[in-house]
Order: sequence, then C-alpha cells, then structure tokens
Amino acid sequence: QAQFVESGGALVQPGGSLKLSCVTSENIFRNTMAWFRQAPGKQREFIAAITRAGSGNYADSVNGRFSIYRDTTTSTLYLQMNRLKPEDTAVYYCNYRAGTAWSDYWGQGTQVTVSA
Repeated sequence: QAQFVESGGALVQPGGSLKLSCVTSENIFRNTMAWFRQAPGKQREFIAAITRAGSGNYADSVNGRFSIYRDTTTSTLYLQMNRLKPEDTAVYYCNYRAGTAWSDYWGQGTQVTVSA
C-alpha cells in the first residue's frame, strides 16, 4: 500500500509563500506524482502534476503561482506556493498515477490556511 507523508502546511497571510513536502517510497516515486487539495465543503481537486521526466502541468487556478518539483534522491515531492490567496485554504495531499488513474490511497494531508 502506498504511503505519503505530507508536511509544510501552516497559517500564512495573503500574498505569502509556503513550501509543501511529500515523502513516499522509491517505488511510488517512479510514477507521475501530483498534488491535490480539498477545501471545506468542496470536492478534492487537482492542483499540479509532474512526470518522472520532470514535466509539470497545473490547474488554471494556481498556474503562475505554484511550482511542483521532485527530488529523486530523497523520493520527495514539493509544492512551492507563492502569492497565496484565501481561496487557497485547504488540506493538501499528494498522490501518484497508478496506471491510467490516480491512486485510491490518500494520506493525512497538510493544512494550509491563508488568512489575515
């Protein structure tokens, strides 16, 4: 079973920055990895993904503000979040592409709160 340890979430003011981390196993990390988020009362949504080769893509809502990258030496996935907005408030999760779909397994996530 996949395991993810997400961290880095915090309370931050609008316009601020945060860097999230997700550590997983080497086997899982060989796949395309992604970040998702779930705000209170809303469905979980895709944020960004990065292939094994390092190619990334982003949801329109975060494109230009967030950057996804990976460190293969430590099997760690990162999400650099800049110019944060209150609507970025959510629990953030990482996941991986298992075949043609995202894995059904979800970790505990890390809480990001953007508020003055």
